[in-house]
Amino acid sequence: MTVIVPFTAGGTTDLFARIFTQAMQQKYGTAFVVENRAGAGGTVGAGAAARAPKDGYTLFVGTASTHAIAPYVYKQLAYDSDRDFQPISLFATLPNMLVVSNSIPARTFSEFVAYAKANPGKLNYGSSGIGASNHIPAEIISNLIGAPMTHIPFRSSNEIMNALVGGHIHLAFDNITFAWPQAQGGTVRAIAVTSKERSPTAPDVPAIAETFPDFDIGTWHGLFAPAGVPRAIVDQIAADVKEIYSRPDVVAKLKEIGAVAAPNTPDVFTAFARSERERYQRIVREARIEPQ
Repeated sequence: MTVIVPFTAGGTTDLFARIFTQAMQQKYGTAFVVENRAGAGGTVGAGAAARAPKDGYTLFVGTASTHAIAPYVYKQLAYDSDRDFQPISLFATLPNMLVVSNSIPARTFSEFVAYAKANPGKLNYGSSGIGASNHIPAEIISNLIGAPMTHIPFRSSNEIMNALVGGHIHLAFDNITFAWPQAQGGTVRAIAVTSKERSPTAPDVPAIAETFPDFDIGTWHGLFAPAGVPRAIVDQIAADVKEIYSRPDVVAKLKEIGAVAAPNTPDVFTAFARSERERYQRIVREARIEPQ
């Protein structure tokens, strides 16, 4: 069994995939191999998964980036996020966190906004690529406050954090999984989270929605199969995901890194993915992000 992850090893998406594959390997005694195929905000791996055989032996860990945002920020994709995939189950949801270099004097979100406005075009931010869930919030904030910022794409959250800690970029709206430990260690400064409400993992860090009501740009990770995989297989794997992601130790582990386990059924996940596409179509349009 191969599980394609569209980002590099060691990242958040990879972590969720390995929780699943390790548990499945123990349960069935069959090798579950994680194949990392990074590039273009996750769309390279998604394209490969869409072309995989429809026998249930190749699965894909999709995200808000690959299945809700990409259709509206890329002129051409090697897949159709609705037609080419069968949603199986969500793994988890989590917010992004705005973190800044220690060279930036801002310590609150209002101070950050004031600093960005006073330095238009001088700040740069990192993301995992055009259309990634850590790219979109930066573009929205840039437009909301009227302060242009330069986008620097990387291949992974590890690279983003290394660049931020090293002073090569000024800020990032990265997954709380990577951003919060760095902030706790003092190597970067946490300014805000992108979810509608504060994260229980970092309750003292305000939500951007406290300044801009209705701002809610988190991310999610879930399991997909190529469209056409027999429904009996899809239902069985969904049941396995629910069992694994309902285990107390898994729920506790995710909570520690700011994520919420959210396993569901194929039908519920399908409806969720479609609603997310509709939501991000509006968000991308309002952010005036031109398709690449």
